Amino acid sequence: LAPWIPVVGLEIHAQISSNSKLFSGSQVQFAAPPNSLVSFFDASLPGTLPVLNRRCVEAAVMTGLALNCHINKRSLFDRKHYFYADLPAGYQITQQRVPIAVNGSLSYSLCIDNKMSQMVTKTVRIKQIQLEQDSGKSLHDDTRSQTLVDLNRAGVGLMELIMEPDMCCGEEAAAAVRELQLILQTLGSSQAVMAEGQLRVDANVSVHHPGEPYGVRTEVKNINSIRFLAKAIDYEIQRQIEELGNGGTILNETRAFDSKLGCTVPMRDKEGKQDYRFMPEPNLPPLILYDAKSLPANMNHQQVINIDWIHERLPDLPSVKREKLIEQYGILPEHSFTLLTQMKPKKVIGWILNDLLSYLKQHSLTVKERSVVFIATVVKQSDPFLITGTVQSCTGLGSVLLNGVRQIHGREEDHVVKSSSQSSECDDVSSFLLADLLNLLEKNQISSTAAKQVLAELWKGEGKTPLETVKEQKLELLQDQKELEQICQAVIDGQENEVMAIKAGNRKVLNKLIGLVQKKTQGRSNPVLVKQLLEKKLSE
Repeated sequence: LAPWIPVVGLEIHAQISSNSKLFSGSQVQFAAPPNSLVSFFDASLPGTLPVLNRRCVEAAVMTGLALNCHINKRSLFDRKHYFYADLPAGYQITQQRVPIAVNGSLSYSLCIDNKMSQMVTKTVRIKQIQLEQDSGKSLHDDTRSQTLVDLNRAGVGLMELIMEPDMCCGEEAAAAVRELQLILQTLGSSQAVMAEGQLRVDANVSVHHPGEPYGVRTEVKNINSIRFLAKAIDYEIQRQIEELGNGGTILNETRAFDSKLGCTVPMRDKEGKQDYRFMPEPNLPPLILYDAKSLPANMNHQQVINIDWIHERLPDLPSVKREKLIEQYGILPEHSFTLLTQMKPKKVIGWILNDLLSYLKQHSLTVKERSVVFIATVVKQSDPFLITGTVQSCTGLGSVLLNGVRQIHGREEDHVVKSSSQSSECDDVSSFLLADLLNLLEKNQISSTAAKQVLAELWKGEGKTPLETVKEQKLELLQDQKELEQICQAVIDGQENEVMAIKAGNRKVLNKLIGLVQKKTQGRSNPVLVKQLLEKKLSE
């Protein structure tokens, strides 16, 4: 039998980062008390009229430009009618016919067989980006068998991005959404925090044989996690293949992903397609945008939106940042991908460009390009997953350098920012040694306190490797768990009052016991392991 070809398209709702809603002055705030941020317009009281939020329009234009879209200088608003309890007006204001941006594309990278060294770049077409208002939120109280409505979210500005069905699996969809999330956060057009509902994804999935038309699609609604998105799509693909293989049929229906069960479940069918009765929004004129050529000479610039002005002020996108890391600092492509995609850029790139250099500037030190090259070399020589794989390692990387510089204050010009008279070979040796130190830290062979001591030794330039210094000064973490258990037990036996307090529910006292174990081991114990051992012994 011919293989099945999966087809995946996405519809993504991104909440616009704005202080007020799309058509009213109500404040936008996550987790505010129910119905505390509702204007007369949001509640759809008679006689109220929409006033378009300039910031939301600028955010949509900015996003469209970043995604290579054509920006329509004239776009229209429409009413989309449907009746939900959390939609007071009985319709949503959207842009169905002539949206603000069309015909864009998004390039994203993904690993082949989960190997960071083997990456491929793919592109998904973006059909359109449209402005629309969000609905309220229905809160179901099962104990009282009633539904409560919170209108705080009603009228919040959204960008709906419709991606063409150019993807074929959950991994591709997840990579595309991850890249989009990074772009939105870089632009500031959306915070795109999925846990707060600021980025919600609907996935359209179908399968067909080669040479045949696309199959009947199902829509998996409101997925709020990139990991769940990949799982939902892959499950739905396999479900459809098995259903068709067994002689069944696929229904054109809406489904939801149950994260606990790891499967999709039916919500409602789409066989009787809902008539949204789209009609022009009578209370909003066409949205007119300008560029440098079409902008009238006598026009007040504060009253119009200039596409070219926004384009000139676009920040460097993640793809450009990766290219700079590769071209200027020689970082491998897979390392640059990890630095900018697998984590928030601020955690590593931010402290290099801001915290460390800011500290040097505060102390009137000469900051040269070579200092950034030096740190980039450290990143290049270290395992990218060891530096960026976890929050702990990022914290370790930043604290080791920043605190290390503070500890050896007075010698920074000699060692952190090297003079031009020194050879580049010295730079490379130092960066190799620092990379070795960071790898020791991440592999839990030393503590962060010990890492700072080793860093101070490195600046002395005695030619010792971090591992040699660790062994000479006996800074390695205790690997003998039995010995550590005995120390933990001795601390517990000597702290009766603290133990009673912990068993009475005061868990904060546990930190004191961890500190005592650290003191007895001279900082050579792993605090995470110590905490686990103490908790185990206290529960016995």
